[in-house]
Amino acid sequence: MTQIQFEFYYNENYSALKNFAKKLTRNEVDAEDLVQETAIKAYRGMNTFNVGTSFKSWAFTILKNTFITKYNKRKKKGVVNKPIEDFTFALECKHALDNDALSKIRVKEIKKCIDQLSYKSKLPFMMHVEGFQYNEIADTLSIPVGTVKSRINFARQKLKQVLVDKGLAA
Repeated sequence: MTQIQFEFYYNENYSALKNFAKKLTRNEVDAEDLVQETAIKAYRGMNTFNVGTSFKSWAFTILKNTFITKYNKRKKKGVVNKPIEDFTFALECKHALDNDALSKIRVKEIKKCIDQLSYKSKLPFMMHVEGFQYNEIADTLSIPVGTVKSRINFARQKLKQVLVDKGLAA
C-alpha cells in the first residue's frame, strides 16, 4: 500500500472510526485522540495491511486494541494499593485532639470496620499494624509468608472499600 492509498482509505473511513471511538470512550476529545493514535499506528504498520481486504476492519481492530491497551493502563494505575502506613493514622489517636469528637468517632468507626474483617485476615493485618514483619507473622501463625501477604493485602482492600462506602476515606 502506498501513502496515497493509505490517505484515501483513511479519509474514506474517518467518520466511521470517529463514531466507533466515541462509543468506546464516551468523550469527544478522547475519541479524537484515539482516532489520531490509530492513524499513527495504522500508518506505521501499513505494510502489514493486505490489499484487497477491508481497510475499515483492519483500522477498527487497531483502534479497539489501542483503546483496550489504554484502558488497561488506566485501570492498573487506579488499582495501586496504598501501603499500610497510610492507614495507621486511623488506628493511633496521636493525630486527634482530645476534644475533637469527630476524629474520635472516625477512629471508632475504623476500628469497627477492622473488627468486621474475617479472623483469618484481621489477625495478620493487626499484627502487621503493630509492627511485626511478614516472616514473624508467618512463624507465629504457622502459615506461609505468601499467605500472610495475601491476607494482609485482602484486609487492606476490604478495609479501604468499607471506609470508602462509609465516607471515611477518599
